Amino acid sequence: MTESSIAQLQRPVRVAIVGATGYGGAELIRQLAPRTDIRLTRLIAKDGIGKRVGDIHLSLAALKLPHTIEDAEPEAVAPDADVVFVGLPHRVSAQVGAKYADLGCAVIDLSGDYRLRDLAAYEQFYEAQHPHPERLGTFVYGLPEFQRKAIAQSRRVASPGCFATTIALALWPLARAGFLSGRVQVSAMTGSSGSGANAQPGTHHPLRAQTLRPYKPLGHQHVPEIVQTLTDEGAHDLSLEFVPVSAPLVRGILATCFVQVPAEVDSARLKQLLHDAYDKEPLIRVLDGRLPEVNAVAGSMFVEIAGTAGEARDGKRTVVLHAALDNLIKGGAGQAVQSLNVMLGIDEFTGLLQPAQWP
Repeated sequence: MTESSIAQLQRPVRVAIVGATGYGGAELIRQLAPRTDIRLTRLIAKDGIGKRVGDIHLSLAALKLPHTIEDAEPEAVAPDADVVFVGLPHRVSAQVGAKYADLGCAVIDLSGDYRLRDLAAYEQFYEAQHPHPERLGTFVYGLPEFQRKAIAQSRRVASPGCFATTIALALWPLARAGFLSGRVQVSAMTGSSGSGANAQPGTHHPLRAQTLRPYKPLGHQHVPEIVQTLTDEGAHDLSLEFVPVSAPLVRGILATCFVQVPAEVDSARLKQLLHDAYDKEPLIRVLDGRLPEVNAVAGSMFVEIAGTAGEARDGKRTVVLHAALDNLIKGGAGQAVQSLNVMLGIDEFTGLLQPAQWP
């Protein structure tokens, strides 16, 4: 095994999950526990100590896992782990992930702490000082559709945010073709699970189940992440105006993006750009006969994308792009597993092609 690759790790690969009692932790366990090439060794959290997995995440009781939740320091966990998934709150995740990396573990971080390269952007949008600013830029951004080669050679991956994944995938076909620049406006609705397992006023079911509520307008922490990602992929002079909306559902994101493009990008050209970008991507469905919806992807790794081109005026036209995905899976833990597969040099989609539930 080289310093920069984990592809030659002995199987089964030993995996620890830090933050195992959260929704992301539950999804990681669901994805990884049935696999014969993976062995879950330690499940770490600050709550639920001593409880079995099935007593915390009731849907996982059928797996009959012997593990109990532990509160253990990285020095105690690292000898039993080749790879560590870290799913903790921002700033805490940065410190814990750094410790595991220094102890020789490959690290896949699910927080926003290592996604950005710009310290000023982190401090502005996360409203906090970064615990390890010297490590910004040392983690590969874990969106495999964009970064397969870099992920394959990395031991440190920053898994993308749910909104960032949805919006970047929607806009990428325009970016790679050189048609994404200037002002882009986006609104995206999201399910309550994106706010974590601990109830808050904005996620408590009686307060959320029959309402729609915008939050963090123009200031959501995924804005610089999206701009950074799309700029790397060909966008230029990009200004993103993003309004997230809390929706009365548990899982899923539906994003709608408004972009001004040259008049030459008519409906036929837009359709071709989408298909050129994604027809060879097993997880991305470009829709021609209907528009994306959450029910078609919830519980799965799949993403639905569609676009509409408006009328041309003064050499420009408005293009509307829609994308839907499951925020906990392709927008969260499932995508982290996808990156793990790439790092291990195996079929990228191992264990990830189950269809969504319907209804």
